[in-house]
Amino acid sequence: MKIVTVSDVSEQIRGVTYAKGDASAVPRSGYSPMLRANNIGEHGLLLNDLIFVPNTKISPRQRVIPNDVVVAASSGSISVVGKTVQARQGFNGGFGAFCKVLRPGPGIDPHYFGHYFRTASYRRVVSQMASGANINNLRKEHLDNLRIPLPTPAEQKRIAAILDAADALRAKRREALAQLDTVLQSTFLDTFGDPVANPMGWDTETFENWLESIDSGWSPRCLNRRAEIDEWGVLKLGAVTWCEFDGSDQKALPPNLDPRPELEVAPGDLLFVRKNTHDLVAAAAYVHEVRPRLMLSDLIFRLRLKPGVGITPTFLWQLLIQPKQRRAIQRFAGGSAGSMPNISKAKLKTEELIRPPLELQHRFAAIVESVERQKASQRAHLSELDNLFGSLQSRAFRGNL
Repeated sequence: MKIVTVSDVSEQIRGVTYAKGDASAVPRSGYSPMLRANNIGEHGLLLNDLIFVPNTKISPRQRVIPNDVVVAASSGSISVVGKTVQARQGFNGGFGAFCKVLRPGPGIDPHYFGHYFRTASYRRVVSQMASGANINNLRKEHLDNLRIPLPTPAEQKRIAAILDAADALRAKRREALAQLDTVLQSTFLDTFGDPVANPMGWDTETFENWLESIDSGWSPRCLNRRAEIDEWGVLKLGAVTWCEFDGSDQKALPPNLDPRPELEVAPGDLLFVRKNTHDLVAAAAYVHEVRPRLMLSDLIFRLRLKPGVGITPTFLWQLLIQPKQRRAIQRFAGGSAGSMPNISKAKLKTEELIRPPLELQHRFAAIVESVERQKASQRAHLSELDNLFGSLQSRAFRGNL
């Protein structure tokens, strides 16, 4: 099997440059949507936070077509730079200057090409190349000179089909998990009603009346890897971002820094993201289980309820992540121009929240626990499929599949 460079089998295209004043947060006549690094998800394009720029700024080559691989080429975060997504169906718009597109040519199967950019070996290589003093960048030659195995056309199609099939199984598990989340949201609304409109007329109280404390974390300069089980680590935002606790999203504390055990996360903790983008701020997650020696980040609050206050942590978690309630809290997010929105403790405490009967909260909590058990089973199966997919990827691009 021969080895070629990415430039041998694809065209690299630079992103669109535009002034800040050219961009619109809402669709406008004569404008097109623009992909940015935050639109590159782990499993596809994320289209819930787009900006729009004049069509005159986008050349025909800078419009995303089917099978283009969109790459985050510049970022202040090494975990973001190099992220890719293949636009299998294309995209009716362009991509920004901090991104690049790799457009596969006729000499390679486009799906085989796209799978290469999802391998662990690709991520390792680009992370090493992109590391910079102030901002992490992938230069043109970084991507062009990447080496990719190129089997026969028939073999490329066979490999792509196997990886597509394995990926489809993972997608079904993720869909099942999403459906369980929908069940919880529907059950909440059936039981308690819209928490903002409060059609059932529940008593309301300010959040401050329920809270014993809001603990802040810290943000030391950590190692660029996860903490081992016998090491202390600090949670990253991703541990809470999607309103499900993910203790694997953390970084190791350097050995020259003393840990702060009072910030260690424990089962039963309710975590809240105080600072993130407008769409992602105010995420909340309940900690069902967690490995030892993980500490709060400075960007995450820990909410602790007063003993005997008559509010269950499970109910509060589900209340905070209800879309309308979350949007109501997001309105507190402030910050200076160019900085990420931030919610202060003082403002968070002022939110008015519904207070349904404790018995009803307990009944709802039992349903949540049942659904969470099902989700745990689905996540275990998904983890097995992820491991299988990674193994297939590795074997495919070593020529052993």
